[in-house]
Amino acid sequence: MGYLQEARENHVKKKVEEALRSKMKQKALKECDVLCSKYAECARGRTFSVVWTCRKQAKELNNCLHQFTNDAILEDMKKAYMDGQESKEKNK
Repeated sequence: MGYLQEARENHVKKKVEEALRSKMKQKALKECDVLCSKYAECARGRTFSVVWTCRKQAKELNNCLHQFTNDAILEDMKKAYMDGQESKEKNK
């Protein structure tokens, strides 16, 4: 499959893509909730020192979030959305 054909198949409207991104981020935060809590606990009551004091927690949180928020995940979500749209059109 060529790049242009693949791009056309996974093309969604801007609003749909924004909604998918938001859904992806919500899922990531839900999956990484324990690490979010650890980072929030470390950061509580700190200002500038949070950067170096909570570096370990921040890195763990970012690694976790990246597992659930990357381009491959978004493309899979777009494809699933497009497949759902196609099946809706076929059922009409």
